[in-house]
Amino acid sequence: MFRFAYPFFLYFLFALPVLFLLFVLLMRSKRKNLLKLGDPKVFSVLLPDLSRGRQYLKFILILIALSALIIGISSPQLGSKLEKGERKGIDLFICLDVSNSMLAQDIQPDRLSRAKNAIGKMIDELKNDRIGIIVFAGKSYVQLPITTDYAAAKMFLSTITPDIIPTQGTAIGEAINMAVSSFEENKHSKAIILITDGENFEDDPVSAAKTAAEKGIQVFAVGMGLPEGAPIPTFRNGLPAGFKTDNAGNIVVTKLDDNTLQQIASAGKGAYVRANNTQSSLDKIFTEINSLQKTEFEAKVFSDFEDRFQYFLMITFILLILEPLLLERRNKWLSKIKLFN
Repeated sequence: MFRFAYPFFLYFLFALPVLFLLFVLLMRSKRKNLLKLGDPKVFSVLLPDLSRGRQYLKFILILIALSALIIGISSPQLGSKLEKGERKGIDLFICLDVSNSMLAQDIQPDRLSRAKNAIGKMIDELKNDRIGIIVFAGKSYVQLPITTDYAAAKMFLSTITPDIIPTQGTAIGEAINMAVSSFEENKHSKAIILITDGENFEDDPVSAAKTAAEKGIQVFAVGMGLPEGAPIPTFRNGLPAGFKTDNAGNIVVTKLDDNTLQQIASAGKGAYVRANNTQSSLDKIFTEINSLQKTEFEAKVFSDFEDRFQYFLMITFILLILEPLLLERRNKWLSKIKLFN
């Protein structure tokens, strides 16, 4: 396993393209100033050995050296010892609604963003539990298989948008069924957290929740939205372009379906809570999930890591030595060599 002990320093890599752009602008400015002083042919006679290509090469060597230095101080490490350990936890799938109605702003900043923020905070609270993510709209997809890699879970969570699923609609039952089938066959305690506004147009989610409960999987539901609802914003080229309308030209208002979500939670032997603008409501769900019986499971983890920063610092050292030795002028002796004459 490869990791960085101090990944924060990697952000400095974003400064390198900016430095290169500034260097290019500086070189162009110097060239324009020289042109103002006289004919370029005169300068080529006065400075026959001056090479602009070498100036660029020297600067690129410096950028590579800086890149290696930044990676080095980020302390890259390679897992060298894999051990088996025992952990106690549960298996948990989060089914997140990503239909367009989740962009409604009756919960600020919008339903989907609020849900993602709440899920991120919940992931931070997990200890030894395994988590997976399923996204759904008109279709359902496993965004992240069951795992203990919480960093990967948060990374995948950050990429979720309504555009991730081309088929719009809301098929809650399909999402629950997919979560049930995606759990591994084991004796772990299992739970599903369904996060949606409850507007279902495709299937029978209550039956799906009942089937899950019969298999020992509890289904919890979190309602995102308010009963009075809100219009669904539309976007064009990433910019707001009004609100979704029906065939008659009326603005479509999406409302939280409390009744359906309560029935799902009841059939799934779980609990239902409604999110609002003051709380995420996942805290109550998380408390109930923590009360589930924890099951021991085997996990392979890297217990020892070896530092690899010295290789990158060596590259930096070598390049910084080579850079002054590379002159900006052409080598007179090498220029006399004519291999093809």
